[in-house]
Amino acid sequence: MKKAIKKKENNEMLPEYDFSGGVRGKYAARLAEENGYVKLDPAVKKYFKKSEDINKVLLAIIESMTQKRRTASV
Repeated sequence: MKKAIKKKENNEMLPEYDFSGGVRGKYAARLAEENGYVKLDPAVKKYFKKSEDINKVLLAIIESMTQKRRTASV
């Protein structure tokens, strides 16, 4: 039986990395827009622990809105 080889984690930055020309958060807005991130009010966050729960409620609201439109236009 072979012994498991332990890998040493090295999370330190090497001195040859140069980030002096970098811009912090350069692509953050685009990433948030592409992925559909939404910032919730803390009062809302208190009631919903998972994004799936929020999505269920929002989809139910959308469904009821579309049903009301259908009955109003008939």
